[in-house]
Amino acid sequence: MATILYLVHRLPYPPDKGEKARAFHMLKHLRAKHRVLLGTFVDNPEDEQHVGTVRAMCDDMYAARLHPRRARLASLRGLLSDQALTLPYYHDAGLADWVRQQTAAASFDATLVFSSCMAQYSQTLDPQRVLVDFVDVDSAKWSEYAVRHSWPMSWLYRREGVKLLGWEREVAQRARHSFFVTDKEAELFHRLAPESQERVTGMYMGVDCEFYSPQADRTTPFAADEVPIVFTGSMDYWPNVDAVVWFAQEVMPLLRHNHPRARFYIVGRNPAPAVQALAGDAVVVTGTVPDVRPFVQHAAIVVAPLRLARGIQTKVLEALAMGRPVVAAESCAGALRAQHGIDLIAATTVEDYVQGVQQLLGNPEAADRLGQAARRFVQQHYEWAAHLAQLDQQLDRVLAPAAMPVLSAA
Repeated sequence: MATILYLVHRLPYPPDKGEKARAFHMLKHLRAKHRVLLGTFVDNPEDEQHVGTVRAMCDDMYAARLHPRRARLASLRGLLSDQALTLPYYHDAGLADWVRQQTAAASFDATLVFSSCMAQYSQTLDPQRVLVDFVDVDSAKWSEYAVRHSWPMSWLYRREGVKLLGWEREVAQRARHSFFVTDKEAELFHRLAPESQERVTGMYMGVDCEFYSPQADRTTPFAADEVPIVFTGSMDYWPNVDAVVWFAQEVMPLLRHNHPRARFYIVGRNPAPAVQALAGDAVVVTGTVPDVRPFVQHAAIVVAPLRLARGIQTKVLEALAMGRPVVAAESCAGALRAQHGIDLIAATTVEDYVQGVQQLLGNPEAADRLGQAARRFVQQHYEWAAHLAQLDQQLDRVLAPAAMPVLSAA
């Protein structure tokens, strides 16, 4: 049994959004075989109640409080220091001191960094004992944001894309091995950082198919006379905001023409003002709900019309696991390696979404068959254990020299 220093930019519980789910299942996987020292941030007051739950999963833990408004102001230091703004946003002196104390005590054998912003805490550690899970190529995300915004935000986002890519390249060059959430995302990084190509691979997301499974006794949250079309996600995340605003304004009016009982449910915490403004007869904005599963299970269709998000979308995996017919962006389907018309319906244009949704609403039996096939698909390809075996392989390589010392010849 080894001791792993695990650095995560957001408290990995509850696993109710993509990165938190990935971080949580990594923590759960690590503690089954190793001791875990967790350094993390609590950036949402709602998560304070879960700190004790996470602490009980660790042998030691440091949870720094991050206040987003203050952190945004602090991030502006990056403009003076020529850094990516992401790095000062996630800098905390207390967490840095805790890592130094753990290092001085030689209390851990390897380090797992989750998200490039946390690599600033591993810069003084032995790089041959550091693994990094970038998840996504975040620099590319900021570059995409720049294209869709006007000045001055376009300039700021473009700068962040350039500076963060420089940091990502530096981190990957130093680390023993790095992961991205898909092979496609890893291939993108190979093109952007060819010097690290041999030490960068994809490690896919998983889904808890037992937790996200349909239950006969799960009560519907919907009225009997409506046809619910559901989107789930954190509604202060800009790609999600962009997706639901676009769908509500461009797709729903056309769907309601032939399906007047159709109603678009936007289910997720912290709805931005642009999301709240959508609420009306055709759109319901729920805000935070105690459990998204009733909304997903009883949805007529789950949609994921994401135009900006990168990598695998946990919201899509969860809906597929629950056996629901899904109409998702073609990029989401491609990241999952899902087949159009077999595992889900892939769409790009307004016409694609209208046609896909109407096709399923008009043929409930076909919709049910698609949902059943979807659950089989994730059970076969997206159980966590199979994907996290890659993490074990790399950890074994890191730990091997300590576990198997070289003996001198007699």
